[in-house]
Amino acid sequence: MSQTTAADPSTASSIDPELKRLAAAVIVGGIAVILDTTIVSVGLHELGTALHASVGTIQWVSTAYLLAMFVTIPLSGWAQGRLGSKRLWLLGLSVFLVGSALCAAAWDATSLVAFRAVQGVGGGVLMPLMTTILMQAARGRNLGRLMATVSLPAALGPILGPVLGGVILHQLSWPWLFLVNLPLGAVGLVLAVRLIPADGPRRRVPLDVVGALLVAPGIVGVIFGLTQVGTHGGFGRAEVLAPLLAGAVLLAALALWALRRGERALIDVRLMRHRTLATSTLLLFLTGVALYGAMLLLPLYWQQVRGEDALGAGLLLVPQGIGALASRTLSGRLTDAIGGRWVAAGGFAVLALATVPFALSTDHTSTSLLMGTLLVRGFGLGAVLIPLMTGAFVGLEHDEMPHASILTRVAQQVGGSFGTAVLAVVLVTAAAGATSLPALAGAFDVAFWWATAFTAAAAALSLLLPSRRPPG
Repeated sequence: MSQTTAADPSTASSIDPELKRLAAAVIVGGIAVILDTTIVSVGLHELGTALHASVGTIQWVSTAYLLAMFVTIPLSGWAQGRLGSKRLWLLGLSVFLVGSALCAAAWDATSLVAFRAVQGVGGGVLMPLMTTILMQAARGRNLGRLMATVSLPAALGPILGPVLGGVILHQLSWPWLFLVNLPLGAVGLVLAVRLIPADGPRRRVPLDVVGALLVAPGIVGVIFGLTQVGTHGGFGRAEVLAPLLAGAVLLAALALWALRRGERALIDVRLMRHRTLATSTLLLFLTGVALYGAMLLLPLYWQQVRGEDALGAGLLLVPQGIGALASRTLSGRLTDAIGGRWVAAGGFAVLALATVPFALSTDHTSTSLLMGTLLVRGFGLGAVLIPLMTGAFVGLEHDEMPHASILTRVAQQVGGSFGTAVLAVVLVTAAAGATSLPALAGAFDVAFWWATAFTAAAAALSLLLPSRRPPG
């Protein structure tokens, strides 16, 4: 297996204009998918009220989307080989937009859950394909700067989504949570038709049926089990353990099967022999914990401890988005120049340190101080994704990149589900019996210390990434 490395920064100082146009087309089409998850999450209460559904029922609006996405993600690499990147991208985006329109027209909770699953299928195609298309087009050049562009929606989606969702619910009705996807997606379709180069099928590998039968229920079991942790108050309940353990067993069987099948497997797990890919995948799992787990805590802190409504809590998170945006260009340039080790370690260290003030906060801590802390926290968050995603693709061949996209995407999303589940249990346990705001603030302090610990562990593990310095 031949190895390629990122280009020497001295020989390629900027991204090719054609690649920039391709990145614009992919990002515009994909950002609606990333925003959709968090836009809808802030509206679950309103959806339940409007559709006369219980909390247990309306939670399936998020769960069905998540499960459908995870069933589809592992199939995206095979489908890309069969259809080609451009046709698969147009198909996935079209399915997502059709699902969005159907969601807006839903007449009850059951129909909304079903249509959310349609959305999830389209999103599951687009999420890994967005990275694959650009990494393959880059051919190892300026990977850090390119990843700073392609991962922008992934960083800002969980941060800006609650703000947009809060504005929509404040000014409009709930169907607009889904209708907002249509104009953005339509522009994405037009740009994709014009700017994504036409390509045909590359590898007509037969579908790994056994792998598909193992990975779909395996991932569904793990994710569904994790989503039930908060509902049932911990990991020890049968409703949590049964799907979680069953899913883990199926995924272990998938790994053994894929090792035997090699490059004909649905997901080529042999690529995890690449140290940078394996390390980046583990760190992306922890990034999911740090990002999505904290995004559970932060809005709840502002609402339950500080008395903000959904819109107010979303607006108070804007500084974190600004910080993430501010650090991306610098992170990409540094990653191309010195490698990902110290960029990732520094970003995680900043992220951990900027979580500590929330772990020390009370119900009277200065709002200005916490908003300034969120700005710094966002700076660290925006910095860590670039070296991790870049490192995952260094040294991989063209046809190996779809598998790497699937592995890294699944790791980050499972990490997000795990982090949300663990921190939800920590918060509920710590808040048990809390009858005053100071006691409730203390419960949030415990949960934020856990989030800090996860992030500090990621900072230490970042030292396993390679450190590359340009020659001369």
